[in-house]
Amino acid sequence: MSVEYKMRSERNQTIILKDSECFDLRKRISFLKEKSTIEDILDKTFNQDLLDVIDFFPSHFADLVIIDPPYNLSKDFNGLKFKSLDDDSYFNYVNSWLPKVINLLKPNGSIYVCCDWKSSSIIYQILSKYVTVKNRITWQREKGRGAKTNWKNSLEDIWFGVVNDKDYYFDVESVMQKRKVIAPYKVDGKPKDWEETKEGNFIKTYPSNFWDDISIPYWSMPENTEHPTQKPEKLIAKLILASCPEEGIVFDPFLGSGTTSVVAKKLNRHYCGVEVNEYYSLLAEKRLLLAESNKNIQGYSDGVFWERNTLNYQKKSLK
Repeated sequence: MSVEYKMRSERNQTIILKDSECFDLRKRISFLKEKSTIEDILDKTFNQDLLDVIDFFPSHFADLVIIDPPYNLSKDFNGLKFKSLDDDSYFNYVNSWLPKVINLLKPNGSIYVCCDWKSSSIIYQILSKYVTVKNRITWQREKGRGAKTNWKNSLEDIWFGVVNDKDYYFDVESVMQKRKVIAPYKVDGKPKDWEETKEGNFIKTYPSNFWDDISIPYWSMPENTEHPTQKPEKLIAKLILASCPEEGIVFDPFLGSGTTSVVAKKLNRHYCGVEVNEYYSLLAEKRLLLAESNKNIQGYSDGVFWERNTLNYQKKSLK
C-alpha cells in the first residue's frame, strides 16, 4: 500500500499511514468466515463487506449500535465509490442491511443512525419498523461549502431508537454540558444554578436534541484523518456515554477510520467494527494503538462536554 506524502505544516496533526506500518497493522485485522461467538468478535476490526459478513455475527450481542452509512450522495472513499441513487434504490439498499444489524442488538439495546437531509426520511421509514424511535438529534457542522443557488448545508441528523421502550440504558448525567454564563443571575448575592470560578462563570445543563458544540475534525486536531466523512470523537462520545454501560459492547457496521471503536476504547467499552476498505481498516487499528496511551477526547474533560472555543478554560479547570 503506497501512500503519497505532501508537504504540510508542523501543526498538521492528521493521522496518516506509513508504508512501514502497514505490515504489522495488517496482522491486527480480522476476518469472519463462519458463525462466531462473542469472544470471536470482541475488540476487533473486520476488513470485509458488511453484506458478506453480517450473518456470521452472533445474535443479540451489542448493547449499542452506531451506524454512519454512506449518505445518498456520490462519494469517493479512497477508491471505493458510492454513487447517488434514486429514493427507491436507496431505500432498498438500506433495507438490505439495517434489519440484520438491528438483530445484533441485545433486548435492551439502543441504536443511532447518522444521516443528512436527503437520507433522513428513508432511514426513519425503515428504522421505525423494527425499533421504537425515541428522538432525532440534529447537530450543527462548523464546516460546509456555501452555495449560490441553495442554502448552505450545515446540519445533520442522528436517529435514536431502542429495542424495548420499557427497558433500555440511558445515562443523561454522563452527558451534561458546561457552558459559559452570559448574564449571571444571583439570589441573595449567590449564584443561582451556576458556578463562579476564577476561570469564569459556568452552568451545567442537560443536553437537548440540538447540538451546536461539535467541531468537524480538521488538520490541527490530533484525531483528524483523511477520511472524507469522519465523525468527531466528541459526537460519538456523547452517544456511547449515554447509551452503553461501561464494559458494554458497541458495534459499528460502517467503521470508516475507526472513530466509534477508538472512542469506545477510550471510554472503557468493548468495540467491534466492520469496514470494507483496507486502508481505513488499517487506519482504525493505528488509531486504536494510539488510544492506548492517549485517552483524550477534545471537548470532553472533567466528566462534562464543553461548548466550542473553551479549550483554555478546560485546561485551567484541570490544573
